[in-house]
Amino acid sequence: MTGELSIWQGIRIPDLEGKAVLITGASTGIGAALARAFSAQHAKVAIHYNESRQAATKLLADIEAAGGKAVVVQGDLSADGAAERVVEEAASHFGRLDGLINNAGGMLGRVPTADMSDAHYQRVMDLNARSVLAATRAAHPWLRKQGGFIVNTTSIAARNGGGNGAILYAAAKGFVSTITRGHAKEFAGDGIRVNGVAPGIIDTPFHERYTSPEMLDAQRRTVPMGRVGSPDDCVGAYLFLASPALSGYITGQIIEVNGGQLMP
Repeated sequence: MTGELSIWQGIRIPDLEGKAVLITGASTGIGAALARAFSAQHAKVAIHYNESRQAATKLLADIEAAGGKAVVVQGDLSADGAAERVVEEAASHFGRLDGLINNAGGMLGRVPTADMSDAHYQRVMDLNARSVLAATRAAHPWLRKQGGFIVNTTSIAARNGGGNGAILYAAAKGFVSTITRGHAKEFAGDGIRVNGVAPGIIDTPFHERYTSPEMLDAQRRTVPMGRVGSPDDCVGAYLFLASPALSGYITGQIIEVNGGQLMP
């Protein structure tokens, strides 16, 4: 691997080779780091994006230049039927689906409860909660053919209630954490493991968009490790949960990646 993919050059998880993996919200941030990492394991990667077409196409070009196999799939997962279409396009392109990473999400603005409209509630819940259910439901028939994995991106906010104006986002991520545990039990008989990763404060476009430098610095000071995390800090947890060799007897679990900010 070369360029941005080189960080994973010396890491090999053999049982991920050849797997077809759909990563939602994969054009930037944690999703993009995951796409590079899974490609470095010689997995086939479906890169989902909504608005960041340029970032997604550049990521695709990087992966293909390094000899990887990938495809780009666009869709607004908050819209009716979009998650199902994205899953079908990705799975049909590769002829199979071995893993789904439900990573797409966003706060859609810091809005106090007293100022919250029903429309804002619907948008946040559709993007962060309903899309996970819809994508999982669409992926299930593909995953159960040979067994597979689902990893859901939840958040530290699911446990601490979120920051100022982020209560609804936190509640939606609480839904994600709970449905992760429920699906782990429901799908165990189909050979599908379902787990989650809960990032803490990670340096991604999420915070560039919604968190002021002063607020981010205040949050950083609450982290025992003394720094904000990077997308690559999160990747190892996803690779671990994707690999049957490493985590074959693990399901229904949430791995907290937060520098010690929260120790449940």
